Amino acid sequence: MKTLENKVALITGGSRGIGAAIARKLAAEGAKISITYQNNDVMANQLVDEINSAGGSAVAIQADSGLAEQAIAAVQLTVKHFGGLDILVNNAGIAVYDHISKLSLEQYDRVMDVNVKGVFASVQAAVTHLKQGGRIITIGSCQADRMPDVGGSLYAMSKSALIGLTKGFARDLGPLGITSNLIQPGPVDTDMNPAGSEHAAGQLALMAQNSFGRPEDIASMVAFIAGPEAHFVTGASLTIDGGTNC
Repeated sequence: MKTLENKVALITGGSRGIGAAIARKLAAEGAKISITYQNNDVMANQLVDEINSAGGSAVAIQADSGLAEQAIAAVQLTVKHFGGLDILVNNAGIAVYDHISKLSLEQYDRVMDVNVKGVFASVQAAVTHLKQGGRIITIGSCQADRMPDVGGSLYAMSKSALIGLTKGFARDLGPLGITSNLIQPGPVDTDMNPAGSEHAAGQLALMAQNSFGRPEDIASMVAFIAGPEAHFVTGASLTIDGGTNC
């Protein structure tokens, strides 16, 4: 028996990188998958075709997580397509790095809209559909706790806000049997932060393990938290970063 058989999961920003790995892993565990994407419908549809061809069930929804009404609509469309919702994975996020003297208020608004407001709107929309055993899982960053780089103030702030939201959601929804947890990855080898980039050496120097994580590493943690064995885990910030700055 697959651990997520007949469950419905929505993964925001699920067309590539960590989000796509999460979609594949949850589908392999039996979940019906809904992913959102902002612009790249080709990658999103390729992933949907891959999951469906392997015997799963998946759909892609175009949505900008920085626009609350689109984040809410993605939840509603998922419920309409699959008849319910059991797992919400808030994965969509953006990173803007620059010295504090150069960051604009427009950049502030965009980062907070995607990384924080979009999470809040998605969860609020999902609450009316989640039932006993429901899961809210948010992807944050180890930089919420430790910021070693110049220019990371805005990104770190947005990811730190998710710690408070996660704990608040856990308190509000615990009596309903719904858990809320935050996963905080460190350096992960994706197209946005490749292990072979010019910035990789500096990141590796901060890590206890001398290698980047894989998207599948994060996906495995998500699958565990989404499954029945993690029913007693809630309000937690779970760091998976190879010992970055430990």
